[in-house]
Amino acid sequence: MTEAATQSPTPVELSFEPLQGMRSLRVLARLLDYPTQELQDACGELIEILNAERRLGAALKSSLMAWCQRLQEGDLLELQAEYVAMFDKGRATSLLLFEHVHGESRDRGQAMVDLMAEYSAAGFELDARELPDHLPVFLEYLSLCDDAEIGRWLGEIRHILALLTARLEERGADHALVPLSLLALIGAEGDVEEHRPQVKKEVPDNTPEALDAVWEEEAVRFSATSDEDCALQSAEGRRLAERKHTVQSQPVRIMHAPSLNASSAPSADR
Repeated sequence: MTEAATQSPTPVELSFEPLQGMRSLRVLARLLDYPTQELQDACGELIEILNAERRLGAALKSSLMAWCQRLQEGDLLELQAEYVAMFDKGRATSLLLFEHVHGESRDRGQAMVDLMAEYSAAGFELDARELPDHLPVFLEYLSLCDDAEIGRWLGEIRHILALLTARLEERGADHALVPLSLLALIGAEGDVEEHRPQVKKEVPDNTPEALDAVWEEEAVRFSATSDEDCALQSAEGRRLAERKHTVQSQPVRIMHAPSLNASSAPSADR
C-alpha cells in the first residue's frame, strides 16, 4: 500500500449535533450489499431515510437518492453482474478495510481480533458470514454508536475511504457515493483529490490477465496456525477497517451540511 494507507488521521474540529444513532449509515451499508430483490423492494424506504438526513449536503443526497432509484428500476441480473465485476474481481476496490492496510500479512489476524473486541464490548454481535472489517458490517456497528464514536472511527479510516472513493469514481461506479458520504460527514471530501493522480496511474487488477497472474503467483499455503488465519487467507476473508493502536487517535466530529435548508430536510423521528 501507499504511504497514505499508514498515515495518522489529521485532526478536524467541526460543529455537530447529537446523533443518537444514524439510520442513514444503515442505508449506506445496504447500498454496498449484493443486489437482491429485497434490496430493490426497500429502495423507497431508503430514499425516505436519506431525504430526512440533515447531515449530508443537498447535492450528495440527491445523487444517493437517484442511485436508489436506478437500483429499484434496474435489471437485477445486470446489477448483480456489475457488483461481482466491481467487488469480487481484484482487490483495489475491496470492501474489506484490512485488505487496504495489511493485505495478506498476518497482522490482519490481530486487527480482526481487536475489531471484534470493540464490537463485543458494545454488545454488537455478527449474525452473518462476513468478517468484522467488511465495510457494510462496520457501518451497521457505527449506526448504533454516538457522535463521538462515529467521528473517531471515520477519522481513523478517512485515508482508506478517500482512496476507495477515488478508485470507484475512476471506474464510474455509483458505489463511490458511499465512502464519499462518510467523508462528507466529517468534512473530509477534499481528501479524495490527493488520491486521484495515483489512481489514474494504477494498472487495473480486475482484468482476466491480471486475475490469471495472481492465480499463478499465489501458492496454496498450509502453514496457518489457526482457523482464523485460514479464514483470512480465503477470498471470503477480505474485508476492511484498521484499528491503529500505535497512533493516538485525533478527534473528528460530525458536521452539518451548510447548504441544506430546513425546507429540504423533512422532520422524521430518528
